[in-house]
Amino acid sequence: MGYTNWSRSAYANLKADYSKKSTNAIFKSNTTRRVADDMNPYGLSFRESRDSAAHPNSLAIGVFLDVTGSMRNIPEHLIRHKLGSLMDTLLDHGVEDPQVLFAAIGDHISDRAPLQVGQFESGTDELNHCLSSIYLEGGGGGQTMESYLLAWLIAGRHTSIDCFEKRNKKGFLFTMGDEMSWDEVDADRLKAIMGYSEASPISAKDVLAQAQRMYHVFHIHVNEASYRDDPRIIGYWRDLLGENLLILDDQNAIAELIASTIAVIHGVKLDKVASSFDSGTAKAVKRALVNVSGKSLSQQDNGIIKL
Repeated sequence: MGYTNWSRSAYANLKADYSKKSTNAIFKSNTTRRVADDMNPYGLSFRESRDSAAHPNSLAIGVFLDVTGSMRNIPEHLIRHKLGSLMDTLLDHGVEDPQVLFAAIGDHISDRAPLQVGQFESGTDELNHCLSSIYLEGGGGGQTMESYLLAWLIAGRHTSIDCFEKRNKKGFLFTMGDEMSWDEVDADRLKAIMGYSEASPISAKDVLAQAQRMYHVFHIHVNEASYRDDPRIIGYWRDLLGENLLILDDQNAIAELIASTIAVIHGVKLDKVASSFDSGTAKAVKRALVNVSGKSLSQQDNGIIKL
């Protein structure tokens, strides 16, 4: 996937159109209250990020959005206002061939749709299609835990990416939310979600390690509302990811933070990247990346950066 190109003018037209539409008119799966067929992970083999004539140096980027009750407005803000900021910031700072997979995470204990997985795409229409196909279930179980480990399962076992397989360069994987991850998913629930004929329970640490073999894995803690500066949740993620935990005080800056993280790890100075943002966004991004901005790709190669 990912053979088409990003167009700023095409996205500008989409933004103008979306300004006249309701949430359900954009996210049509909200009306059917079911996962779109092309986002359903049941029976999934692989999502692929491949080189092509249009994109000879593809870079796989997985963006797993939390669509539980407290976070479900983020995908809408992203598609209405910030998809352009994500792609333009990447392209303007030397990431030549980004291929972005949009996916969604819920709670495998309580939600009907705890996992939705798009394709790796580069073009405006294709990225818009994947993002707008997400079902904003708005669930979650209220236990301060969501199923972020399903993102690591997909990345580590169900993606095939040329940047890693051809060039030994890791892709990038981002989860985001304001809670901790469940420690495991049992075999029966895995069969129900993924369609496995046989399954064993998965643990968060095991699938995280598998994802880190192929990806630079980050988690964005959305530091707002009930869990602002919560030491349990921040401590959990810091123990798990070290400096690859990004604490973001303004959820509206998620697109800029994702793009800035990738640019900085590729050697672009954070001040240079942030200079194109408004002052509030620049401040939030700089604060989130304070411990990452001096790191290079070689220092990220082993996955976790230890404090």
